[in-house]
Order: sequence, then structure tokens, then C-alpha cells
Amino acid sequence: MSKRSPANPAHPERICWGCDRYCPVGSMACGNGSVAIPHPSDLFGKDWESWGTNPQLSGSPDAPVVESQDSVTGAKHILE
Repeated sequence: MSKRSPANPAHPERICWGCDRYCPVGSMACGNGSVAIPHPSDLFGKDWESWGTNPQLSGSPDAPVVESQDSVTGAKHILE
């Protein structure tokens, strides 16, 4: 997805969030099928953005150190 979804939309249940078209649930155009993709606030709660899913780019002074674990080997990687 190239567009950034709004953090807390007024009625997230009325829109499919699966692509950049943001189709109404009753007339989806992307070929996603008949199931609308829920907004992250519907899945994870209103504080979903505080989980650190959008880490800062490295080089910025307030960039946190992000750890990632490889699901295949189990090796930990530090992203800076």
C-alpha cells in the first residue's frame, strides 16, 4: 500500500482497508473477494500505533533500536 491509512477514522467498519482504493464494504472493486479487510484499530485496539510498527529511519536522533527475529533460523537482528 502506498497510501498511509488514517490513525483513527470515524467509522472504520464501513471501509475495506485492504488496498489504496478504500472501497465501501458493500461494493469492493479490488477483487479481494467478499470479505473486507478491517482497519488496524479494529484488530488491535485504539493504541495500535504505539506498538512500534513504524520505526524511525536510522540517523534521526530519536530513532529507537529495533530488534527483529528471523522466523526460520531464530537469529536476532538489530536494525539501526
